[in-house]
Amino acid sequence: SPIGQSLKRREDQRFLTGTGQYTDDVVLPGQTYGVFLRSPYAHARIRAIDVSKAKAAPGVVDIITGADLAEAKVGGPARGWLIHSKDGSPMKGPPHPVLAQGKVRHVGDQVALVVAETQLQAKDAAELIEVDYEELTPVIDTATAAGAGSAVHDDVPGNVCYDWSHGDAAAGEGAFGRAAKAGTLSFVNNRLIPNAIEPRAANAQYTKHDESYTLYVANQNPHVERLLMCAFVLGLPESKVRVIAPDVGGGFGSKIFLYPEETALVWASKRVGRPIKWTADRSEAFLTDAHGRDHVTTAELAMDAQGNFLALRVKTIANMGAYLSTFASSVPTILYATLLAGQYKTPAIHAEVKAVFTNTAPVDAYRGAGRPEATYVVERIVEQAARDMNMNPAEIRRQNFITEFPYATPVGLTYDTGDYAAHLDKALQIADVAGFPARRAASEAKGKKRGLGYSCYIEACGLAPSNIAGALGARAGLFEAGEVRVHPTGTVTVFTGSHSHGQGHETTFAQVVAAKLGIPVENIEIVHGDTGRVPFGMGTYGSRSLSVGGTAIVKAVDKIIAKGKKIAAHLLEAADSDISFENGEFGIAGTDKKVPFGTVALTAYVPHNYPLDKLEPGLNENAFYDPTNFTYPSGSHICEVEVDPETGQTKVEQFVAV
Repeated sequence: SPIGQSLKRREDQRFLTGTGQYTDDVVLPGQTYGVFLRSPYAHARIRAIDVSKAKAAPGVVDIITGADLAEAKVGGPARGWLIHSKDGSPMKGPPHPVLAQGKVRHVGDQVALVVAETQLQAKDAAELIEVDYEELTPVIDTATAAGAGSAVHDDVPGNVCYDWSHGDAAAGEGAFGRAAKAGTLSFVNNRLIPNAIEPRAANAQYTKHDESYTLYVANQNPHVERLLMCAFVLGLPESKVRVIAPDVGGGFGSKIFLYPEETALVWASKRVGRPIKWTADRSEAFLTDAHGRDHVTTAELAMDAQGNFLALRVKTIANMGAYLSTFASSVPTILYATLLAGQYKTPAIHAEVKAVFTNTAPVDAYRGAGRPEATYVVERIVEQAARDMNMNPAEIRRQNFITEFPYATPVGLTYDTGDYAAHLDKALQIADVAGFPARRAASEAKGKKRGLGYSCYIEACGLAPSNIAGALGARAGLFEAGEVRVHPTGTVTVFTGSHSHGQGHETTFAQVVAAKLGIPVENIEIVHGDTGRVPFGMGTYGSRSLSVGGTAIVKAVDKIIAKGKKIAAHLLEAADSDISFENGEFGIAGTDKKVPFGTVALTAYVPHNYPLDKLEPGLNENAFYDPTNFTYPSGSHICEVEVDPETGQTKVEQFVAV
């Protein structure tokens, strides 16, 4: 089987030789270039915008402001997940104009779009735009944003987007009432700024003869981009918009979302009648790509006298930034609070999350999206518990591990399987924790300190199922789609709704199909990232590509094999039920009569000897897969460090991950 073999990644040939095609590589006939004028203020009122000097600058094709979009009744990026506060009220979702209207709300907020013959001409012209700002007091601190005197959005007094809770508060109160020990810890999970190798980019083209649009964009889920843009912002039929995400140089979540820039380009491409390309520079990306995390949290863990966990209470203030990004509302709620059980059989868990608006860049899913934040909370408070109880940090974890599966957590997930003690034991062995006291003594003899840190994590990957996600506020499905098209010569093209931004899908998906069909990997082509070619899919995020996207492809392959058996049965003059398929050959079970996959494929397209009364010609199938649960990978990490107390210099001596 090609699965498990060490193969050279098929896509790396073009990546390593500079022949990949990224959005910035796309140059269309009549190409123009867009540059966004951005706010230098975190919070300011726009009194006036004067574009007269800029419009007269060399090479300028057009300048578009928020007033133009307001006049055209262009909406703003939509919210992909609806959260309700604990009192039942819906979250506050103030408008997010594609170009600022009335106010700017964070440094980097887009104020105008300049379109010119060259990028440099557009940049020069942008500097000539005169904006009269009235600077306002910014709200920038997550911990104090709720109730701050200044309002980020005038229609959201107090700056609170939602005040949400999850779990059984009464059970938690009872457990804390009878606890022998309760530990408390307050900490910040700092904001992260994404920094993909390829910055965000878009190139939009309007075609007049059929009134259609084509958008090339660095995006992780082109179908969702098209859906949100058409349905909620521009009001266009999806059949008139084609979104192509070619090679994408990294994302980790930051390229999931519908951003204002690409929306502005699509609208403007019709106004100017020419394609418009925009590629963010590095500083611009730092200011405007959706950031990650930014939580302020207090956690409390109740224990009995033996160190058994009784209850966990968590209160988090989560920064949404200036506007609600596409899936921002789900990250500190559904993707965070549901993971607060970690690997432990804590009977009662209750979480409260208050989401706040601030005059900072919007925050959304990045590098794990809620799951790492939950692990950080759980493992920090468990480490504190070990110190409070004077117990070995590994042993207090082992004592509280979940050991029986399936296990329904008190925060709504059901873990299907796991063996947490096994990977902790392996990590302890590899890290030689038994020899740590001697190494610590040796460090102390040199005047240095030595310590061990532990983290036992659980992930929820695959993001599923759609019906549960819908009940929790999702406004999109969480399935994946795959189509397998067998050609007359037996070669195969696979169309997947998943998308690759560096993970090697063109190799891994081909391995899966080759293993199922018994044909060479090189006979399989993988197509992704084009709404004009692939079936409607949800893209790539949440560690779902192989578990969800790969399974959809496998289901389509299973349909190919099932039809192939019927064709082979006709060729071999046998019953369908007697036909087996193995190593690329259809055969009659218990005999040496066989017909190769390629022959069956050719027969399907040249049906001279074919059961036309029973089967349609051709060998092309598609499938959709909607998982019934997440997958729950888990592991243990042990880090050993030496610290020089005089200088603070810290050296990582060993890091073990199992």
